[in-house]
Formats: sequence, C-alpha cells, structure tokens
Amino acid sequence: MEELQTRRCKPCEGGIDPLSEARIDTLLPQVPGWQLSADRRGIERRFVFKGFQRVMAFINALAWLSNQQDHHPDFRAGFNYCTVRFTTHAINGLSENDFICAARLNALHEHRPREART
Repeated sequence: MEELQTRRCKPCEGGIDPLSEARIDTLLPQVPGWQLSADRRGIERRFVFKGFQRVMAFINALAWLSNQQDHHPDFRAGFNYCTVRFTTHAINGLSENDFICAARLNALHEHRPREART
C-alpha cells in the first residue's frame, strides 16, 4: 500500500459520500497523534512548541503544505501550541485528502531541526 504521506490530494467539490467508519478505522492508525473529532466529521491534532516563533513557523509550513495539496485545514493557535483540524467541507465529512494532509504534516513536523522539537 502506498504511504499516505507520498500521495497527493484529489480535487473534491462534493458529490461523493464521506468515508465509511470502516475506512476511517483503517486510515486513522496511519496518522499517529491524530484523533477523530467529537462530531466524527474531522480529524484533529494538537502540536506543542517551545514558544510563539516556532508556532508561527509551523503555521507558515502548514499554509505551504495546504496550498501545495489544495486542501486547507481549520486551526487554532496560541503562545506555544497549534491545533489543526482537517475535514472536507464540500462533503461535510472526511475524505482521504484529510488523512493525506495529516500524514504529510506529521512528516513535516517530524523532520524539523532537532533543537526545534518538543
């Protein structure tokens, strides 16, 4: 099976069903640290950093990744954290695009310089 982080998002403008519970159960273990949201329509992860500058660097990387994949998350940020939520708004639920972006963001977060890790 092709790893999620090497795949590209496919355009989604609606007209398809959200992922089934069975498919979500298959994909969720492939994105460590991510959890199914309370409404079961998204996946979320909280990233913690050593200070605001690192949070902002992460948000800039998140923006770059999201634009590359043409799939954009919702996020909240503060002094030392950023919580990211992926959902596919066009279908009001989860698509494989959400898991691809989560896997790519995990890879980006894991490959930052050692001194920036928390």
